[in-house]
Amino acid sequence: MCESCSKLIDQAIALRKSKGWTQHDLAQASHLTQSVIARIETKKSTPTLATFQRLVSSMGATLSLSKPGRIN
Repeated sequence: MCESCSKLIDQAIALRKSKGWTQHDLAQASHLTQSVIARIETKKSTPTLATFQRLVSSMGATLSLSKPGRIN
């Protein structure tokens, strides 16, 4: 898994936890299964951009692009 992907997943985990959500809560909000969320969060599976966007938007956040070497 690329370093940028790993950092994005870490940020998504931090966002989920800051909302007080469990993986189950996120699964319900994003219409994915808890096992899919777990595989992504443990970095056993790299989500597609569409799946990651779905996760992020279900938590009320957005994805944005920035200059190389910088993650928003």
